[in-house]
Amino acid sequence: MEQTVEQKLKALYELQTIHTKIDKIRQIRGELPMEVADLEDDVAGLETRIQKIKSELDDLEDDIVTRKNLIKEAQANIKKYETQLNEVKNNREYDAISKEIEIQGLDIQVSEKKIREYGFEITSKTQVYEKALADLEARKSDLEAKKDELGTITAETEKDESELTAQAEKAIPNIEERLLVAYNRLRQNAKNGLAVVTISRDSCSGCFNQIPPQRQSDIRQRKKIIVCEHCGRILIDEVMALEAETATA
Repeated sequence: MEQTVEQKLKALYELQTIHTKIDKIRQIRGELPMEVADLEDDVAGLETRIQKIKSELDDLEDDIVTRKNLIKEAQANIKKYETQLNEVKNNREYDAISKEIEIQGLDIQVSEKKIREYGFEITSKTQVYEKALADLEARKSDLEAKKDELGTITAETEKDESELTAQAEKAIPNIEERLLVAYNRLRQNAKNGLAVVTISRDSCSGCFNQIPPQRQSDIRQRKKIIVCEHCGRILIDEVMALEAETATA
């Protein structure tokens, strides 16, 4: 049996009333879910950064060990070449060995310079690393606090939201598809989620623009679905709104 316009309007407003209650419950949570998600991203980002810095510090430590080993090798080579100097038979051999000693000495100087540079870099990165660790602990603490707060609010409202969601799912089949599509689109585009609104003080209670008397009369007759000329919301009269709210209370 096809619904009358009045039945269609009542079904739409009853669904709107249920959705408005769900919206209010979610408003109680406010920005908490988003804040929790942002803090989780911060924690993950800091953990990745800390891991990267730690890897860089380990690499610098390895580079220092490598340079120290090169110095030991160069020092050993110098001792070996100095022994060979005592056994040279001509100036050519003497110059060649002396050149090798000079090269090994330069290698030692380069390695010592690199070790100092690595040391400065380690000191700088360690400060950044320690600050990142402190920031991570602070973010983790904030995250736990926000999670606890969200958990408390969710626990308090979860049952009500679940019941209202079930009511909405039960109400949806009573609305024809084209109206439901229009309703969902209006809800999505409206900041307050209101797709079906009442006449209030001769105005649309969605956008607060005035409704002409003849249009108000047409709305109260409930013979056709009428939308606000300014915001596009579906309009119903005050009496129907009261009846629908009583039915969903």
